[in-house]
Amino acid sequence: MPSPSNAVASLRTDLSASMEEFDVMMDAEGFIGQRVLAAQDVGKKSGTFGKIPIEQLLQAKETRRAPGSSYGRGNWKFEEASFSCEEHGWEEPVDDNEREMYIDFFDAEVVAMNRAQRIIIENQEKRIAAMIFNATTYTSQSTAVTNEWDDASNATPITDVEAAVQACWNRSGLWPNAMVINRKVFRNLRNCAEIVDRLKYQGFQDVKPGNITVQALAQVFDIPNLLVAGGAKNTANEGAAASISSIWSDEYCWIGRIAETQDFREPCVGRLFHWAQDGSEIRGRVEEYRDETVRSNIIRVRHQIDEVELHTDCNQLLSNITT
Repeated sequence: MPSPSNAVASLRTDLSASMEEFDVMMDAEGFIGQRVLAAQDVGKKSGTFGKIPIEQLLQAKETRRAPGSSYGRGNWKFEEASFSCEEHGWEEPVDDNEREMYIDFFDAEVVAMNRAQRIIIENQEKRIAAMIFNATTYTSQSTAVTNEWDDASNATPITDVEAAVQACWNRSGLWPNAMVINRKVFRNLRNCAEIVDRLKYQGFQDVKPGNITVQALAQVFDIPNLLVAGGAKNTANEGAAASISSIWSDEYCWIGRIAETQDFREPCVGRLFHWAQDGSEIRGRVEEYRDETVRSNIIRVRHQIDEVELHTDCNQLLSNITT
């Protein structure tokens, strides 16, 4: 059945409000993609923009002015970059019979909305993870650690991360502000002797793994944003036995720059471009329409986005993280 136009579909603001609780759940599960790539609203569905190379941003400028002469002015050389937002969405039918059968147990429409939103956000997470944990992109900026981080006695994660941080600075003149690992790697790090010793040195009272938080590890590595990814995916074909793996691989640790402002001149790994003119919302616009052929209300969640990689020079990829 063809999808109805937006004029036929009704905006479900009541279900959109329920997304706030769902967003908390998504954060708890470790969907970090929209933190790695900061969202940027754009007025066009596609277009080009000027990207200032890092070497231009750090170029020395003369500020002295002689009497009668003009002041120095900004004169930037831009590289052309582009974006093209694509629509992503998912629909979940709420059958009339099923809604009445389960009305005393749960709100079928809220469940349908949660399922639809999870699917579009999970797919976005997969795209961003494939962009960031990419050994091809970072061929010349990738380092294999000598001792995997699940080797608690011999691993040297602090040394490994510091070497990556220094490599980023040596190449770009910028200090990394973010580190990305998955939850399995995070749990392994809490057992590393080097980590435990550093925490003791810093006055950490109880170094049991359960007491070592993300914030504590961020302080150990001296990196402001430690992002721990937790989403899972099933890579088996439909109907086959499940084959579960992490969306963000446990073979990599990414060190680099993420955006902290809306300023396009801020060097960062990339940005998430969002086109809202067709009613899209970053986390998904919730709509509903009626399909009488299946006696169901159809809950649809959609957004129009593009994930664009901008600067790779200020990043470093560590590999061979897990045995």
